[in-house]
Amino acid sequence: MFRNALEPWHILVVVLVVVVLFGSKKLPDTARALGKSMRILKSEAKAMKDEGGTEAGTVVTPAPAPAATVTTANNVTPTTPVNPVDSPR
Repeated sequence: MFRNALEPWHILVVVLVVVVLFGSKKLPDTARALGKSMRILKSEAKAMKDEGGTEAGTVVTPAPAPAATVTTANNVTPTTPVNPVDSPR
């Protein structure tokens, strides 16, 4: 059904449509921007892969929130700090 679906003249038509739509002056800038984006994406993917490989098998837990100090009406601070993370849900 799709044998020889992409002929050389299909590619020529696609290139012609792209040149007509974007113009020949903007194509180098567009290609340069696409190349920069691909390099950034590649470096970020590599960084994520390297970061994930060094911490294999470890579970990352968030740091505990700092304890909030509550003052009463006569400016007396309680002896036990109140942690907003431990509130009931």
